[in-house]
Amino acid sequence: MEAKIESKTLMITIGAVFSIEVGAGMVSSAIRYDPIIILGAARSFQIWLMIQLVSFVGNGPSSIGLAPSRMIDGLKKGFIWSISFGMFIGFACLLIRAIGLNPLSLVEPNLPTGHVKMTLFFAVGGVVGPVAEEIFFRGILYGFFRKWGIPLALMVSTLLFVLMHPVSQGLPIPQIFGGFLFAIAYEVEGSLLTPITIHILGNMAIFTISILFRHVS
Repeated sequence: MEAKIESKTLMITIGAVFSIEVGAGMVSSAIRYDPIIILGAARSFQIWLMIQLVSFVGNGPSSIGLAPSRMIDGLKKGFIWSISFGMFIGFACLLIRAIGLNPLSLVEPNLPTGHVKMTLFFAVGGVVGPVAEEIFFRGILYGFFRKWGIPLALMVSTLLFVLMHPVSQGLPIPQIFGGFLFAIAYEVEGSLLTPITIHILGNMAIFTISILFRHVS
């Protein structure tokens, strides 16, 4: 892939994303709407705004791996990567289970209760959030730092990806592993649809397994 994110695009995008985050936090504390609704609206606006910025200020959607001609192929590759990744994780979980640990404890999210809140959680945390994060962390940040080499872009984008996710305790293994995986998939395939697909399917799988485990236990 080619690095096409310029400093101007990076700075404007960071400012816009930060402003939306601050605004969403203020709205969330001022009114009594469900926070997941406000978060979903903020992430959706970020997606739209980042695409507009790279279209009119930057070098177009192709600069963040969203060239229309590559989308179908990127989506297909995303499913292939997801299947391979899922098989690897399944094998790793068996090993972790064999040594007496619960692998779900490493990734189990704080699931809401109620059908409406659960549906919103899946929509925002499973689809909208991953799309916004991949555009920002891989499309914008990785794309910008890529001009100084893959290792630097990989480390910086993954580090910021980890820091932006709240971790209550322990090493944030899912975020670290995911950050590297998504960046590598983007580098190899050249389409942002590939890490977007992996991210969405991965989150959906974690949420679904957590629900099943909660009902079983």
